[in-house]
Amino acid sequence: MRRLFIMRKDLNMSTGKLMAQVMHCAEAYWTNKMRKHAFECKCSNGWLDSGTYVSQISIQKNVFEQYICGTFTKTVCEARNKNHLLKAKTIADEIGLIEGEDYGLIYDKCLTELTPEESDGTTLTGMWFCPLEDDVSHRISKKYQLYK
Repeated sequence: MRRLFIMRKDLNMSTGKLMAQVMHCAEAYWTNKMRKHAFECKCSNGWLDSGTYVSQISIQKNVFEQYICGTFTKTVCEARNKNHLLKAKTIADEIGLIEGEDYGLIYDKCLTELTPEESDGTTLTGMWFCPLEDDVSHRISKKYQLYK
C-alpha cells in the first residue's frame, strides 16, 4: 500500500513551502478521520479534563496491517498546473473514491509566498490520498511523474 500525493509544479513553491504543503496533505487524511469521530471526554462524575477530546477511528484491516504496521510507502508526483491536478480528482471519483475520506484537495491561505487564485483568497496546491493498494495508486498516478 502507498500514500499518493500530487503537488502543483507551476506554483514554483520554495522547498520549504512545498514541504509544508506536502505535510498538510500527509496530515489531512488522519486529522479528517479524527475530527469526524471526536467528542469531549466525560466520566460519570464530570469531566476527566475539560480540555480533552477522544477520537476513535476505524481503519480497514489491510490498511492497518500493510500500511500502519508495514511500510509507510509514499509517492509524491507533480501536476503541471491546476487543471492537470484536477484530472486526478476526476480519476479518483471515477474509481469510486470519496472526497474527504479517501482523498482531498489542499488549499493554501496565501499568507506567505503564494498569490490567491480562488475567490476565497486561497490557492489549490495539492491533493492527498488515503493508503491505497498499489494498483489503485498506479491507476491514478500513471499520468503524473515523480516530483523533481
